[in-house]
Amino acid sequence: MSTESERPRSAPRIVVTGARGQLGRALVALAPGAVALGHGELDITDPEAVAAALRPRDVVLNCAAYTAVDAAESDRGAAFAVNAIGPGVLAARCRTLQARLIHVSTDYVFDGTGTRPYEPDDPTGPTGVYGESKLAGEQAVLRAHPDATIVRTAWVYTGDTGDFVATMRRLERERGTVTVVDDQIGSPTYAPDLAAGLLDIVARRPDSPILHATNSGTASWFEVARAVFAGLGADPERVRPCTTEQFPRPARRPAYSVLSDRAWVEAGLTPLRDWRAALSDALALVAGTAGSGAG
Repeated sequence: MSTESERPRSAPRIVVTGARGQLGRALVALAPGAVALGHGELDITDPEAVAAALRPRDVVLNCAAYTAVDAAESDRGAAFAVNAIGPGVLAARCRTLQARLIHVSTDYVFDGTGTRPYEPDDPTGPTGVYGESKLAGEQAVLRAHPDATIVRTAWVYTGDTGDFVATMRRLERERGTVTVVDDQIGSPTYAPDLAAGLLDIVARRPDSPILHATNSGTASWFEVARAVFAGLGADPERVRPCTTEQFPRPARRPAYSVLSDRAWVEAGLTPLRDWRAALSDALALVAGTAGSGAG
C-alpha cells in the first residue's frame, strides 16, 4: 500500500483573474477547468480577498486591468489601484504560497519612438497614466515575486464587442466611409492566440522574467481597418487615412508599438501566427456567432 508521500500530487489549479475581460474569457475557453475570477468575484487590490481566493501551488494568470487609456488621464487613482497595487498584492500572496504568477502587461510601457521591435530589456518610458500604471505594476510584481513572469502584449481584440475590430465591424454597417490613423504602427493580437501563448508558458515554465507576445507582422490601424472591411466583403477603399494630429485623444498613443518575440522563441515557446490569418479567423467566428456569413 502506498504512503501519502508516494501518491502523485494533484495538478495545480489554474486561476484566471480578470476573467470577464476579452483575454480572460479566451483563457477560460481554452482551459475550462480554470477557476475564473472576475472583478465581482475577486478585487485584486484587497489583500484579504486575495488570500482567501488563492491556494498553495496555484498558477495565477492575471488578466485584471484598468484599460481605459483616455479615462486614466483623469482617473489616475483607479488606474494605479488595478494596474499597480493589485498586481503587487497578487504577487506577494503568490510568493507566500509558492504559487506561480503570469502577469499581463502592455506595449504602453515604452515611449513609442522606436524604429525596431522592442526587446524585453529595452528602456521603458511611458508617456501617459495608463502606461505609467502598467509599468508600476510590472515593477511591483517583480519586487514581490522575482520568479513571476511578465508578458507584454499589444492591440488585443476579439472582434465581438468593445475593441477596435468590433468598432470597425459596426462602422462598416453604419457609415459610408471611415477615417483611421495611419501613423501608429503595431501588431494586432487576437485574444485566443494570446491565451494559447499564456497556456504555453504554463506548460513549458520558461525562466525569463519578461516576455513579449503578439501576433506576428505589423500594421497601422488604417491597415487593420482596411483588412476588416475586406474580410467582411466590403470595399476597403471606404477606409480613409488620417494622422494622429488629425484625430487627437486625451492620452498620447505610441507611434511605434511593435514588440519583438525573440525572447519568446528563445524560451522555447510557440510563436503566434501572422495577424492577418488570426483576423480572418476572428471575423469568421463572430460572423458565425451572429448567425450570418462574412459580408
